[in-house]
Amino acid sequence: MLKFLLDEHISPAVAEGLRRRQKTMSVYCLSEWENGCFLGIADELILQEAAAQKLTLVTYDKRTIPPLLKMWAEANYAHGGVIFVDEKTIPSSDIGGLIHALHRIFQESLKWSWTNRICFLRR
Repeated sequence: MLKFLLDEHISPAVAEGLRRRQKTMSVYCLSEWENGCFLGIADELILQEAAAQKLTLVTYDKRTIPPLLKMWAEANYAHGGVIFVDEKTIPSSDIGGLIHALHRIFQESLKWSWTNRICFLRR
């Protein structure tokens, strides 16, 4: 089952809204996950721990994450999945739009394996 880890550029209000909408959903914002210990640290360490906990990272970061995923794929190293959000599709200020789109993908992907899955969130 899909479990979300929202990167530090996504408002904690998105996590709160998703939890209100779907009580069974596991969703963490980086600021609260592991007591905030992963705030400001290397993406690689975040992805490693997210994979260990079977969490899928939700991020707007299309600059540093894709090269890291490419390197991991070449090394045959698994991750817990990544969902990219594009600022032009769903601005980070659109809390309701993010909640709606993430809830929809949660419902659509109930039977998917998220290991090494990469997708782009659509409105």
